[in-house]
Amino acid sequence: MKSIECKNPYNGEVMGTYTLHDEKEVSTALTKSEKVFCEWKKVPLEERIHYLNKLSALLQHNKMNYAKLVTLEMGKPITESIAEIEKCAWLCQFYEKNAQQFLADELIETNAHESFISYDPLGCILGIMPWNFPFWQVFRFAVPTMTAGNTVLLKHASNVSGCANTLERLFNDAGYPEFCFQTLFVDHNLVEKVISDDVVKAISLTGSEKAGKAIASIAGKHLKKTVLELGGNNACVVWEDADLEKYMDIMVKARMQNTGQSCIAAKRFIVVEAIYDDFMEIFKEKVRKLVSGNPMDEKTEIGVLAREDLAETLEDQVQSSLKKGAKLVFGNERKGTYYEPTIIEQVASGMPAFEEELFGPVAAVVKANDRADSLQKLADSRFGLGTMLFTEDIEEAKKMVGTIPDGSFFINEMVKSDPRLPFGGTKASGYGRELSREGIHEFVNKKTVYINK
Repeated sequence: MKSIECKNPYNGEVMGTYTLHDEKEVSTALTKSEKVFCEWKKVPLEERIHYLNKLSALLQHNKMNYAKLVTLEMGKPITESIAEIEKCAWLCQFYEKNAQQFLADELIETNAHESFISYDPLGCILGIMPWNFPFWQVFRFAVPTMTAGNTVLLKHASNVSGCANTLERLFNDAGYPEFCFQTLFVDHNLVEKVISDDVVKAISLTGSEKAGKAIASIAGKHLKKTVLELGGNNACVVWEDADLEKYMDIMVKARMQNTGQSCIAAKRFIVVEAIYDDFMEIFKEKVRKLVSGNPMDEKTEIGVLAREDLAETLEDQVQSSLKKGAKLVFGNERKGTYYEPTIIEQVASGMPAFEEELFGPVAAVVKANDRADSLQKLADSRFGLGTMLFTEDIEEAKKMVGTIPDGSFFINEMVKSDPRLPFGGTKASGYGRELSREGIHEFVNKKTVYINK
């Protein structure tokens, strides 16, 4: 039987081996998911919400154990793993407080005696999730989806299979009906079978642009809805009046958080010429001081990349950009899964560092002539996940809202997800929204009810 072997990317230690499910086991899981949905959807919303309180309590009680598992499987600094678990608990608390309002029947005044929109669950929803935030990505998909009355099948990234196993146990320990949340260990050739099965009503994927296109193609063939949160090449635009002393730590974190392995990271720093030298001086000093080391050490700020092939891909992208005319400021040393924090400048259109998503601790700096030029350069991307702008001219920045084509626009702050706000992208960064009211409405039937007497 085929199996998955998970290794600690920091030291190569085998963390666990997991047997892949075969076709029969997958069919059984689908059947169980459909059966429990028939009962779960009948559970009153106020009762479904109660499970969120227990889920939040378990996350907080077992926070260190879960955080250590995340760090050991994908190399995230332990302090960031702790923050990830805490954010999952916050998400549960948010929907515990707001789900009743979000899913309440919406009365609409028409010629009818009574008319309203009913938000009904669809059925079994498949989540295909990535390794970079192995708890958070699953929670922000599963919590609103299940609270709305759906059941969930999780196909997690293979290198965080221990997290996937633990997540299933966590939902069961919180009291959810058995098989309401199930983890599938399957390889790619069985994913299409799962998507095509009549039991699965929709798919949510967080992953690469390539994966998104493949899943959307299969789902489209079977007329099934998808929510896709894909890659990003976020611009961090710095205007001449930006307060560098106040916001530089945020800018550095925007690139280097999670060892640079974040779709919403600041990947292109577009800095106007008037402030460029000052920016580079402070930015370089801040990045140089980042502490690399064992991800389990609380002092570590830069861990390792999740797999060596990811480090090799990043190295190739940087080398190609340097050959095309970019200049290395410092860094660019790789040893196995470790990639040194790196800054390259003189980055321009046509280079991988400008066109592609660099998934690691590499900052690509672009010099712009002025504000107008900076806006042209930020728009020169096929991605549309988020933009951040640093300036003291807030009124001028607010005028830009309608012209920024991305899913989010942050002024004097890094792009980040927040349970209270919808999250998602445009263009090659995908479509659909997670979190907030919009997220819990993605996998419901917005049913028109019209009553006359």
